[in-house]
Amino acid sequence: MAASYDLVAIGTGTAAKIVVMRAQVANWRVAILDSRPFGGTCALRGCDPKKMMIQGAKALDHAHRMQGKGVEGEVRIDWAELLRFKREFTDPVPEKHQAMFSDKGIDTYHGQARFTGPNRLEVEDQVLEAQHILIATGAEPATLGIPGEEHLIDNEQFLELATLPPRIALVGGGLLPQSFLTWLPGLELKSPSYSTASGCSSPSIRSWSIWLMESFRDQGIDVRTQSNVDAIEKTASGYRVRTSSNGETGTVDVDLVVHAAGRKPALKALNLEAAGIETEKGRLSLNEHLQSTSNPAVYAAGDAAQVGPPLTPVSSHDAKVVAANLIDGKRSTPNYKGVPSVAFTIPPIASAGLDEAQAREQGLKFRVSSQHTQNWFTARQAAEPVYGFKIFIEEETDKVLGAHLVGPNVDEVINVFALAIRHGLTTTDLNTRMFAYPTGASDIGSML
Repeated sequence: MAASYDLVAIGTGTAAKIVVMRAQVANWRVAILDSRPFGGTCALRGCDPKKMMIQGAKALDHAHRMQGKGVEGEVRIDWAELLRFKREFTDPVPEKHQAMFSDKGIDTYHGQARFTGPNRLEVEDQVLEAQHILIATGAEPATLGIPGEEHLIDNEQFLELATLPPRIALVGGGLLPQSFLTWLPGLELKSPSYSTASGCSSPSIRSWSIWLMESFRDQGIDVRTQSNVDAIEKTASGYRVRTSSNGETGTVDVDLVVHAAGRKPALKALNLEAAGIETEKGRLSLNEHLQSTSNPAVYAAGDAAQVGPPLTPVSSHDAKVVAANLIDGKRSTPNYKGVPSVAFTIPPIASAGLDEAQAREQGLKFRVSSQHTQNWFTARQAAEPVYGFKIFIEEETDKVLGAHLVGPNVDEVINVFALAIRHGLTTTDLNTRMFAYPTGASDIGSML
């Protein structure tokens, strides 16, 4: 016999949690389920554990840069202890989520969900019927379609490795591989050889992180932009990555190959066809309210929807839109203007708003403020040679259109630019604000 609900959420990450909690407050009968441990990508396998682990690499990097400037002595990373530190956070997450849902009277199910009708799901041996269903299953590594793809490990497996081999190749050109790249030299592995080969480095990424690329190379990282990975072969001693670029071929011999070339909505196991849920190019077909265009009972949010950037704040934003539409009867739409994104490299890189190509595509007239500022106090006090910015400012209105930063503290400073972009602040608005000094934000006036 089927269990009946007002709302069933598939997934237990940020988006699903927000929607079911809102529905529970509205006295809806709600259930939530997951085929994996409760908590979702960000808390268990993504941004939070990654940020915890990078703290060790940051501490080591800073100690090395401060050698001869008042800091002496050997500092090293113990990978096993760093993993243990990370697990102090991640291990309790599933139980805490289970208890939170149970305390609120939200029914929980564990197992893979499959649609068997427009409003019906099967989870293991349970049948669930719901007036509304939320798909918030997150994302999974994209299929690359290259020979030897089965030899790749994903970022989740990387974060759980008991030990690291000496030679690692990262396949990808976006924010994720750049984050991992800056960890590796600090781990002081034997005979280190690090490489990245990618055909998916976007012009926007390259334009504002060129100084960081130079830093990678200074650390002995073999960065190969504008390269395609053609195949991955198993060898007697590890793996051989075959690449091509501008008609020339090459190889990289490594011990481990990590998939960091993008993610896609995790939808394959849901049997969407049984519910009449249409997709296009691997994504759910959604209207402007994050509702399925072919099954109005179904909504999606976060990485499973992949309407906005694949970021945790976007999942939260999507969830609030869906909750308003479902529970409050509104017709809300998401607004992704000025969403900030950060790669927690060493130093971090951050972006918000338009890049140069996007601004030109929109026919906007703008000026560019760009400088490599390694001699500014913010960089010098951190002994950090990489610090720079590229800001796009609309000529007619003097509003900030986009900001792209690399260097100390930019993972925090970008939030000020994101606020300015989202609310249409001008350079005058920013210049007349007083920021604490000396901080990263106190450089904003000089950047404009």
